[in-house]
Amino acid sequence: MGTVHARSLDPLPMRGPELGVQPDDIEAPGIEHEPKQEVLENKDVVVQRVHIDGLGRTKEDLLTYEIAEVFRAKNLIDVMRKSHEARRKLLRLGIFRKVEVVIDTSRGEDALPNGLDVTFEVTELRRMTGSYNTMVGNNEGSMVLGLKLPNALGRAEKMTFQFSYGTKETSYGLSFFKPQPGNFERNISLNVYKVTGQFPWSSLRETDRGISGELSFPVWKTNQTLKWEGVWRELGCLARTASFAVREESGHSLKSSLSHSMVIDTRNSSILPRKGGLLKIHQELAGYTGGDASFLKEDFEIQLNKTLFWDSVLSASLWGGLLLPIGDKPTSIADRFYLGGPTSIRGFSMYSLGPQSEGDYLGGEGYWAGGLHLYTPLPFRPGKGGFGDLFRTHFFLNAGNLCNLNYGEGPKAHLKKLAESIRWSYGLGIVLRLGNIARLELNYCIPMGVQSGDRICDGVQFGAGIRFL
Repeated sequence: MGTVHARSLDPLPMRGPELGVQPDDIEAPGIEHEPKQEVLENKDVVVQRVHIDGLGRTKEDLLTYEIAEVFRAKNLIDVMRKSHEARRKLLRLGIFRKVEVVIDTSRGEDALPNGLDVTFEVTELRRMTGSYNTMVGNNEGSMVLGLKLPNALGRAEKMTFQFSYGTKETSYGLSFFKPQPGNFERNISLNVYKVTGQFPWSSLRETDRGISGELSFPVWKTNQTLKWEGVWRELGCLARTASFAVREESGHSLKSSLSHSMVIDTRNSSILPRKGGLLKIHQELAGYTGGDASFLKEDFEIQLNKTLFWDSVLSASLWGGLLLPIGDKPTSIADRFYLGGPTSIRGFSMYSLGPQSEGDYLGGEGYWAGGLHLYTPLPFRPGKGGFGDLFRTHFFLNAGNLCNLNYGEGPKAHLKKLAESIRWSYGLGIVLRLGNIARLELNYCIPMGVQSGDRICDGVQFGAGIRFL
């Protein structure tokens, strides 16, 4: 439920860092900064040997890629820096509970006067681990139970079973994740899942049973993901009072789609960044690999952050998307975009603006949303350098529109329609950052440009999530 079109169900995130070591399992980085012979500090050195102690089921060939740079170090400072980088890479694999680095002078018959030995002392994770966590989505919380095989075949492959029970969504799934040795960002993942969600703003219940395969890889400064997904969707009414338009959408459908996403992220934090930018482009094509859903879906996200005077941050963001049906069949309520709520256009109820029927919101085929924010420290800086730094004062201006498009009219007509009846809002509030996991907002909102049928939240509004406009 992490995107503006998140009314479509998403399985639990099961790839990459989610399968790795939890933050509590990783000790704070540390390197032995004082070698036994200080005379080497300003001399050229040669790394003669690199040892890895503590290996059990992990294959050594996987780790040679991660430590190769240590051999190229030319002086002691370089050895320390590259050893620390290698330690970070080893922890990133998600197969070790602890990694320590020891740098010593070389010993033995072939030891050089300026030779060094570097030893990585590792502690592997158990063959099987369990976990219990809470997860924050966009205005919903869930309990997550997990069972993981963190190093299933000895080369950082991960098998995971996760069960999530939430306020609006319940899911379980089985996942397999395999990185390319020496290039952790290049990986494949396979998922089998079932997700059941309730969407009261549409009086809709949806159950998805699906399989998917993903290939992720870096290109220059971007992260690319190619995905195929096949999902059997079952839509039903959440209440007896559901509108006829929602009842008409009820039933079973099969979606098979190919999608591609590209991400450039230079932000220092994904939750409450102080600098950097984000560009995210996603496209999905359904119908050409089977199924009875046929559409082309394009959406993007842009965010820019700039630190100003007095430790304040100015942030600007822009979202947009189009859903184009292919053939004569209309688009499904499960594929359309939704807008409004404390994580997008504040001052409106959750996903409660745009096309609707008898109080049920049906989503739209085109949307845009923009936000301008000023984050400042709390007045008088209480708790500076500690707990107080987790809070920020927040001033915002949001605007956007969501509508259906007549695709026979052309791009100019589409832009004109998206520029009409703009909803916007402004206000102020308090933001709390929950580590790098999520953030909470308590805002006083003043909605403007309200259209007939929109549901507003005039006054105090609370929001929790990981992605905010």
